Amino acid sequence: MIRGCEVARPKPWEVDDELWAVIEPLLPKVERRTRHPGRKRHPDRLVFQGILFVLHTGISWEHLPQELGFGSGMTCWRRLAEWIEAGVWPRLHEVLLAELRSANALDFSRAAVDGPHPGVKGGAKNGRSPVDRGRTGSKHHLITDATGIPLAATLTGGNRNDVTQLIPLLQAVPPVRGKRGRPRRRPDVVLGDRGYDHDKYRRLVWDLGVKPLIARRGTEHGSGLGTQRWVVERAFAHLHWFRRLRIRWETRDDIHEAFLTLGCALICWRRLKSLR
Repeated sequence: MIRGCEVARPKPWEVDDELWAVIEPLLPKVERRTRHPGRKRHPDRLVFQGILFVLHTGISWEHLPQELGFGSGMTCWRRLAEWIEAGVWPRLHEVLLAELRSANALDFSRAAVDGPHPGVKGGAKNGRSPVDRGRTGSKHHLITDATGIPLAATLTGGNRNDVTQLIPLLQAVPPVRGKRGRPRRRPDVVLGDRGYDHDKYRRLVWDLGVKPLIARRGTEHGSGLGTQRWVVERAFAHLHWFRRLRIRWETRDDIHEAFLTLGCALICWRRLKSLR
């Protein structure tokens, strides 16, 4: 009996036509000079795949394999920096959040926040962690909707207390369109663990029109709010599946923040694809 040939699964850095149709309109248009045009610009789609290859594998830019056809590591790095300047990654995240809301897949009835310590390396947003033997590093802080879809992420030094990012995270949630009427920006309720237990910040959350449900110090792990907050921990697991986010190698904050926002956008895209 002859078995049929199995279709090879696409690599995670391969961009299908559906995703490219979302991304391409967001990229800045660069006109080629008529006089002294120089070398032809490498195609954006291939360069974007090179950026995704680095994000997924954690490989250094200079070791990006040339045989993949994505261009050199320096070409991909420069294009990434160019697209950061153009604000591509936050806009991509906003577009995908709007599509999720349009599909009734976003739940703003509550949000969950967390901020574990992912890795080490330099940059301005870098400091000695008070919970990791004083090692220097950076922290990712994340807010998700009730189902675990990333709404916003921020980057700080490892020495920053999680509670200091509670208000910046809520303020970082973009206005999410996708339905008639005003864009949605604030959840009804925000859930936090005991690291966010501070009455001053509870008042500030109330001032934003959001109800804080934050665990009190002394409560047991795995009880109470933990039964609803697990979605943000799962989102962190998905985010840190991207190897470039597990350990920070970029000394430039904006490059690492771009990878962080892009990772959130890709998680949104996967959720959107699962609905179709």
